[in-house]
Amino acid sequence: MNKKQLNRKISMKPELLAPAGDLARAKVAINYGADAVYLGGMSFSLRSHASNFTMEDIREACKYADAHGANIHVTVNIIPHNEDFEGLEQYLRDLEDAGVTAIITASVYIMDLAKKVAPKLEVHCSTQMSVTNSFTAQMLVDENHVDRVVLARECSMEEAAEITAKCPVETEAFIHGGMCVNISGRCTLSNRMTLRDANRGGCAQSCRWQYHLMDGDRELSTEEDLFTLGSKDMMAGRQIKQLMEAGVASLKIEGRMKSEYYVASVVSGYRHLIDELYDCDGEMPEERMEYHINEITKGANRDICPGFYPKRADKDTIIFHEYSNNTVNHDFLGTVVDYNAETKIAHVQVRNVIEVGDRIEALMPGKPNAEYDVTWMKNADEEELTRANKPMDIITMEIPFEVHEKDILRRLS
Repeated sequence: MNKKQLNRKISMKPELLAPAGDLARAKVAINYGADAVYLGGMSFSLRSHASNFTMEDIREACKYADAHGANIHVTVNIIPHNEDFEGLEQYLRDLEDAGVTAIITASVYIMDLAKKVAPKLEVHCSTQMSVTNSFTAQMLVDENHVDRVVLARECSMEEAAEITAKCPVETEAFIHGGMCVNISGRCTLSNRMTLRDANRGGCAQSCRWQYHLMDGDRELSTEEDLFTLGSKDMMAGRQIKQLMEAGVASLKIEGRMKSEYYVASVVSGYRHLIDELYDCDGEMPEERMEYHINEITKGANRDICPGFYPKRADKDTIIFHEYSNNTVNHDFLGTVVDYNAETKIAHVQVRNVIEVGDRIEALMPGKPNAEYDVTWMKNADEEELTRANKPMDIITMEIPFEVHEKDILRRLS
């Protein structure tokens, strides 16, 4: 190791940890640069409305991850009641046998049980443990023998750095995705309004409903000023350098309910940002940072903010306007079905409207993005098209560079 390496501000490249709601999205995340993927099984997970993974799926995900140098983490983050423990011991043993690297849990009993019945599994405390200080982190290591402390989303950058410096095991921090308006996701709105327990896998997303303002029986609001209780999503692209300098071992993207396009776009964006920051030891020109931020936000569907990293989340982090389809991202145009390198002809599955003359960007795993103009299109009957507007239809077009199955085509903005 030379002197320059010894004096680096960024001593290691952190793990990029991505979400997956099913096996297809797990493979997409790994293909686009995730070092690890976290997912939920059919039981003991907080995202019961995600597609989720059978044990066979988990085994397949572990095989795929191992072949690509990645790891699989499984959420066992239910807040358990007495009736929720049936089958847990065997489930933990099965996860260990499948090749899972770690479980993520908020229950000290599950932490203890995993160490006893499946000792090869790493135990990572969930963000729901609300670790906002180094004393709690130390206790979790001393008393519960956790292998990684996951920081609460409510930590400021200074707090994240201090906890990481004092923590005897590695730390993990969220960098992107949903921000619960309650402390670390411990919400009871859903329980009270729908009888669906958010901490046992049934969150109804009550904070994102549209609400009326009432004074007794008299309504003060109008249809034009309905409001939500929801937070803007976190986007910590500009804080990645500080997190890397602080030595945070894993940077986590939220979104097990999100689409393949979201996973590919966001993972790819952060992958390139992290790699370039590491290579330049954090000395990144502003124009390069702007480029990476633009790439990351191409997958966003909601308003974004830096969360609590700038010391506190103020009024600018809350969504005051009503939700509508106006914020839905329509840049995802299609996926490549197959490609003939000799003729440069591709079959593409349509996701959003494509028109002749559109400037399209191909998002390809492990490669720089590439651009081209749509010069012609044909449908399955070989009829010329000027506009392809039927989702899931297969169309033909020319792409002047090599692409592969599952590569993503998106509108160049």
